[in-house]
Amino acid sequence: MVSPHLSGAYEKPHPWCHLTSRTGTADLTWLAVGDDRVERVLQALLSLSLPWQDNAVFVTLERAFPEGLDHRTSTRMLSGLAKRHAVGICLIALSWHEMNRYELNCYHYGAVIDACARACMWTSALQLVSTMVERNVESSAITFNATISACEKACEWEKALLLLNSMAENHIQSNTISFSAALGACKSGGMWEKALQLVAVMLHGKVELDLITCSAAISACKKGGNWEKALLILRMMVQNKMESNTSVFGAAISACDKGCEWKRALELFRSMALSDLECTTTTCGATITACETGGEWEAALKIFGMMVKGKSELDTITFNSAVSACVKGS
Repeated sequence: MVSPHLSGAYEKPHPWCHLTSRTGTADLTWLAVGDDRVERVLQALLSLSLPWQDNAVFVTLERAFPEGLDHRTSTRMLSGLAKRHAVGICLIALSWHEMNRYELNCYHYGAVIDACARACMWTSALQLVSTMVERNVESSAITFNATISACEKACEWEKALLLLNSMAENHIQSNTISFSAALGACKSGGMWEKALQLVAVMLHGKVELDLITCSAAISACKKGGNWEKALLILRMMVQNKMESNTSVFGAAISACDKGCEWKRALELFRSMALSDLECTTTTCGATITACETGGEWEAALKIFGMMVKGKSELDTITFNSAVSACVKGS
């Protein structure tokens, strides 16, 4: 019998094979009572032979905890399995808790959802969130964020957005991590318009932006050709003295290039130099292309010369843009 939450993802055998009996149930005769009991039980569970059977995990847990478990011990065990990427055993262990009618809370479900997120098992994560809602288990932003992250890794942008919307329906405050994961899902799925809508919601709702979120947001602006919003986010980063990097400026320059705003692209490029940020082939190429579009052959040639002097890698697009700029200026 396989746990209903399992999606068929099994893991590599664990080196503690000698702890497993012929019946497939972990040998716990050596188990000592003490502070390290949870750690020893984790080792015993990880020693079970593959494929795992519900019964083997159930019997192991019943033998290890004949007196039952308290909330803290349950959470430690489930979290320990999650950190060891033992998502299969983690799901079966949760089923054992449910079968024995343990009162599960957001920490128990959160630990298992985290394991599913790490393993990109978004369907199992979603099922667990639904179970929490059905059983009126109090959810948290952490639980939803982990599930949205699982959807992000699987490029399931629709599910990620549904989860983000359901946070408000369940009176849970979405935060930077929530939007960052949802943005990442939209970005992975190529849904730049949806990503831009999220950016607008973040700016309007005064959600705190971090480097990861800003980078994803400006990338969305680049793909969507929305240079004004890209510069708005970049300006906000500067005003809030947030850390920036080459990728952020590169995406903003590309957004200006697509919007035929060569002057702004050139200003951003110069700002990079003043900020001691590395000018990569991508950022130089985007700026040269913008200058070529605006007929600024001198600026394009100067940047091209800087690339040659710095022995930067030259690609075909950059080279052709530089030549085109010079032709237009001749």
